[in-house]
Amino acid sequence: MKGVFRMFDVTSPPQKKATRYGFGEGLVALGEMDPRIVVLGSDITGSVMTSMFRDKFPERFFSLGIAEQNATTVAVGLALIGYIPFMSTYGAFASARNLDQIRVSVCYNEANVKIGGGHAGISVGPDGATHQALEEIATTRVMPNMTVIVPCDAVEMKKATIAAAEEIVGPVYLRFGREAVPLFTTEETPFKIGRAEVFHEGNDVSIIACGSMVWEGLVAAHELEKEGIHARVINLHTIKPIDKETIIRAAKETGAIVTAEEHQIFAGMGSAVAEVVVQNYPVPMEFVAVNDRFGESGEPEELMRAFGLTHKEIAAAVKKVMKRRDAGK
Repeated sequence: MKGVFRMFDVTSPPQKKATRYGFGEGLVALGEMDPRIVVLGSDITGSVMTSMFRDKFPERFFSLGIAEQNATTVAVGLALIGYIPFMSTYGAFASARNLDQIRVSVCYNEANVKIGGGHAGISVGPDGATHQALEEIATTRVMPNMTVIVPCDAVEMKKATIAAAEEIVGPVYLRFGREAVPLFTTEETPFKIGRAEVFHEGNDVSIIACGSMVWEGLVAAHELEKEGIHARVINLHTIKPIDKETIIRAAKETGAIVTAEEHQIFAGMGSAVAEVVVQNYPVPMEFVAVNDRFGESGEPEELMRAFGLTHKEIAAAVKKVMKRRDAGK
């Protein structure tokens, strides 16, 4: 099957690493390759790991304080004179507080600006609702000219950061988290912006996930196999431009889809998949996501369980969607 890469053993707990480290490592790698790379900080460089670039290339790092709108505007100016700027802060601010600047200054001008949104999802933990970015896939993917990427682990995050500068001339939003998550891909794992990857074969149902929920999807598939259910697991790291071909093929070959994301249930990755499905090959779908509520303070794993973002909810959604599909035959 095209795009399948077999390598994931969910029975052995993998090493964990926060995706934000992949972002920082990607920036350093880019800085070594291209003198046009510059980074703009918003007073939280250690949290989003832009400090790694600052320490290596202090002359190409600019700290603009807690002024996200200003940082975005400065990034546009740098892009228009030939630099490749990365502006990063917490996703709740990087995608919302400066939405006007993203819309008009970045996207309308097709400026070559890269935005790193950290602290994504409910797993931010103790920082609570104000800092848990749960809406940014929705707000960024609707912007014309914007590419939106949600890597599944730190290795893929590094690849995505490098590719954002090397492969895309234009706006890119990179979403990453604070807490350590399973590190299960390698340098050999395929990654290309705009192309989803099948991480587990199966023709009974499709699980399409992004970010930290890809691992949960793989665990769910492993558990479901014990019951004779063979789920296809797809890593949809690029939300826009979306891989229609892989999604349509999944709909045709499995007849049912479950999406999983650490984001609001409305207008996120699941909605983007549904748009493709309903226009091309309608099949029953279920959505595992944050159900129209703000986050709250707590330990990351505790919050993921409380908000229904684990492999257990994915497995339950699989059984539900298969029952719906089979009832309609």
